[in-house]
Amino acid sequence: MRFVPAKTMISGYASNNSWFGNNYNMNIYKGCSHGCIYCDSRSECYRVENFDEVRAKEDALDIIARELKAKRKTGVIGTGAMSDPYNPFEKEFELTRGALELINRYQFGVSIATKSDLISRDIDILKAISVHSPVLIKMTITAADDILCKKIEPNVAASSARFATIKKLSEAGIFSGVLLMPVLPFIEDTVENISNIIKFAHENGARFIYPAFGVTLRQNQRAWFYSRLDEEFPGLKQKYIRQFGDKYECRSPKAKELWQLFQKECDYYGILYRMKDIINGYKQGYGSNQLSIFDIVNDDL
Repeated sequence: MRFVPAKTMISGYASNNSWFGNNYNMNIYKGCSHGCIYCDSRSECYRVENFDEVRAKEDALDIIARELKAKRKTGVIGTGAMSDPYNPFEKEFELTRGALELINRYQFGVSIATKSDLISRDIDILKAISVHSPVLIKMTITAADDILCKKIEPNVAASSARFATIKKLSEAGIFSGVLLMPVLPFIEDTVENISNIIKFAHENGARFIYPAFGVTLRQNQRAWFYSRLDEEFPGLKQKYIRQFGDKYECRSPKAKELWQLFQKECDYYGILYRMKDIINGYKQGYGSNQLSIFDIVNDDL
């Protein structure tokens, strides 16, 4: 890993951010070594060269401290949208942990998306933040089966390890759940896979599951995805081309059926799945930090 120059770390304040109620965004790392076959962050529009090489932003913690101190409004800082904050190098460099310590010091909340069980290392800080501000952990899980998981996300914790991490987080009182996206058509969009993910999520204390029954493909991301399909699922690329052509949104042909199943089973287990309910759920009880109902976009599917 190498360090690259950076001027800023945290975005400007957004009062009407419907994506999990994030008010700010922060990315300490650039690039990712997980090797997921579907990764949207490989898209040309994000201008991340040599995407498989992880880089950290130089003087990241000093910049974060300066920016947090200068913010006029507290709120929830989201991280993990572009690069996983718990990549393998985080174990050594502890930049994400350092950022969480600063978030706690300056009384902000945090919303983290990850595929790594390393996040359990930071349960102590997450609990400290939750005393004063909202905390949300989104663990991406798209395959219930570990063997399938390793084909799709080869260099990251197996699904079973991620479910176990959700259990640790939930038992510590941290609002945690599953980011069920993307659900790859013709690979993961089966009743068995979706039902098992819901079942395992319930058994491990997940408070929510947020789904997308399909995948988006664009630019060089599509080329990477198709090359990996040829390696892991021979013949499937041609099926994608016939079904979707060059569409950006490749929605599962079973999306409606899976949504009905998903909704029914989540309701049975008491698992949240609508964005507005998830936001209200993890922000409940935090006073002015709680998102107003007028800031939430209706996301009925």
